[in-house]
Amino acid sequence: MKPNYVVVALVLVTFFMVSFFTNILGPIFPQLISSFNIGLTLAGLFPFAFFIAYGVMSIPAGLLVQRFGEKRVMLGAFVLAGSGALLFALAPIFLVAMLALFLIGTAMAMLQVAINPLLRRSGGSAHFAVFSVLAQLLFGAAASLSPWVYVTLATRIQASPADFSWIPAAMPWLSMYWLFALLSVVMLIWISLVRLQAVERGDDQRLSVKACMVYFRDPVVVRFFFAIVAYVALEQGIANSIAVFLQTYHQIEPDQSAQVISHFWMMLTLGCVLGLLLLKLLDAKLVLMLFSLGAAMSLIVALLGSAQTALLAFPVSGFFLSVMWSVLFSLALNSVPSGHGTVSGVLCTGIVGGALASPLIGILTQLSGSLQLACFALLLPLGYIAWIAWWAKPIVKNHTIKTLWKKKALSTEQQEVTSQ
Repeated sequence: MKPNYVVVALVLVTFFMVSFFTNILGPIFPQLISSFNIGLTLAGLFPFAFFIAYGVMSIPAGLLVQRFGEKRVMLGAFVLAGSGALLFALAPIFLVAMLALFLIGTAMAMLQVAINPLLRRSGGSAHFAVFSVLAQLLFGAAASLSPWVYVTLATRIQASPADFSWIPAAMPWLSMYWLFALLSVVMLIWISLVRLQAVERGDDQRLSVKACMVYFRDPVVVRFFFAIVAYVALEQGIANSIAVFLQTYHQIEPDQSAQVISHFWMMLTLGCVLGLLLLKLLDAKLVLMLFSLGAAMSLIVALLGSAQTALLAFPVSGFFLSVMWSVLFSLALNSVPSGHGTVSGVLCTGIVGGALASPLIGILTQLSGSLQLACFALLLPLGYIAWIAWWAKPIVKNHTIKTLWKKKALSTEQQEVTSQ
């Protein structure tokens, strides 16, 4: 099937938008605490409101896609995202913020469910791996870009507040939500103009509530579900803690720490490229174990080291997180004989883990009086991921170069025997 590059471009830009909308909370986290005059525990409810939507909406979004098609769901998602962003920008009140972030999170969950199968259909199954890698690179690029855009807009607003009279001078971060509302309108127009055919799904790829309930009782699937929960909690926990940690212990201003967060996402993106090569050289379980150990070491160094060390170690931790999502997902799907569409829906529900880390760190900080000590709790999900790397017994293993050479040697030997 010849790729439909118009649709592929739309899907890739949508991946970019999902990341751009999602990963702004880390850079603006200290400003949220200051603007709303709240503590770290209450501030943790901001990412909670956003990511809890994944737990609520991932499976319903899959059913909506099957019922109404990708185009309608994508249009509905950007209507929700634009409405949530506009609501936040017009009424920056704590309770309104919770609702607005939940709406945006719901939209992102709907888009995540819709665009993955659409990319496979529009790009063609033969090119799916290449386009998937490109989508991941764009996802990471958007996460790296959003802190830079925020700092640029905030600097301009603070320099010329009269030119931005609709944005409170004490809340320059609201400019990002005005931007999100505008981008949502642009995406609505683009999606409306593009012809999208609904993706046809076989029985193995169809999602149903009954099947999901069955897999939620499967011990193998449940363990991988919690592995996804652990990974997203770890990723968002680090990203959302960097700015507050650097400000608290090293007196680094949020504008500078936003650059560190940008580097964190950039390293996570670059790590994906190296991870692809390593997965051709080594077994996926070994790669996951090595990267888990690397992430633990870099996180400990970031929390205990000097300011200069922390500025380097936090981005390095992002590098070691890079392959975890794809490896955990592939190990999970390779560990079940059928129902991969339903299992994918169950695993995507695990993105709710992003709602857990920040509130937990806030509560632990309040109880212990130490943000540094609370951040060590992030080693717990890392330990669980390392355990999964040791425990997993996939039915289908990734084809490493070593395995391929063994198969080639065996095939050559069989041919020689046959010829004799």
